[in-house]
Amino acid sequence: MLRGRDFLNLEDLTADELQALLDFAADLKARQKRGEPHRLLEGCTLAMIFEKPSLRTRATFETGMTQLGGHAIDLAREHLQMGVRESVPDIARNLERWVDAIMARVFSHSTLEELARYARIPVINGLSDYSHPCQILSDLLTIREHKGGLAGRTLAYVGDGNNVCHSLLFGGALTGMHVRVGCPEGYEPLPSVVEHARRLAARHGACIELMHDPREAVAGADIVYTDTWVSMGQEAERELRIRVFPPYQVNARLLQYAKPDAVVMHCLPAHRGEEITDDVMDGPQSIIFDQAENRLHAQKALLVALIRGI
Repeated sequence: MLRGRDFLNLEDLTADELQALLDFAADLKARQKRGEPHRLLEGCTLAMIFEKPSLRTRATFETGMTQLGGHAIDLAREHLQMGVRESVPDIARNLERWVDAIMARVFSHSTLEELARYARIPVINGLSDYSHPCQILSDLLTIREHKGGLAGRTLAYVGDGNNVCHSLLFGGALTGMHVRVGCPEGYEPLPSVVEHARRLAARHGACIELMHDPREAVAGADIVYTDTWVSMGQEAERELRIRVFPPYQVNARLLQYAKPDAVVMHCLPAHRGEEITDDVMDGPQSIIFDQAENRLHAQKALLVALIRGI
């Protein structure tokens, strides 16, 4: 189904393909919990490229390949220097002859597109300025576990309309989950993303809404989701953003507008005391570290699907 394909954006999947990936991830997680070997990528190698630092992405992809019987190579930035020491096309042409897939965590989404254009092996988006699809695979798996399903649920994303927000819009649209985005004026997700997500949502019974009042966004929500106000590469904007975003902090007061059994999510790393407070992040409604765990299981399913097929 997905064998040999790239995974650059969540919206490149059909609803059925996304559902199959989530089902497979749940199966692999169950096998891991039972201690059942599942060395489905024996002899396979993943090359990992990092322009941006990472905890979860590196640890989960490398651990995942090990558990699947394969191997991962961390191509440290000082050795690779994409576009400086060697061109992106030449890097792609080299790696395709040695490894079975490439995972890249980059600044510019165009770097991923260039890698995919020249590599004849699957290229996986570990994060870009446009999207973060691996994170949202994990998020959807986590919501399914805690809410019993996705269709008809309401997720409120509060904060910056960034790459995570983009992928959440597509994840909701493809699974029939309503997504509300509450963000300050001037920090909305890209209009092209919203338009595309709304077209997909209309096919699957979901609704995509944008608003500037965080309380309106959170009202009656099943899931409240936030992310950092200052992403990597935006450090020069920090002083301004820290003045703009405080009304969008996920705290106990804001959470009162959601359903009583609402869960709280954050893709991490969290800046405690900024976009989320300690009492909420560490509180009984938080499923944040379940999300982090599920990066492992969701990405294992993705790796097998792209390299060997499911």
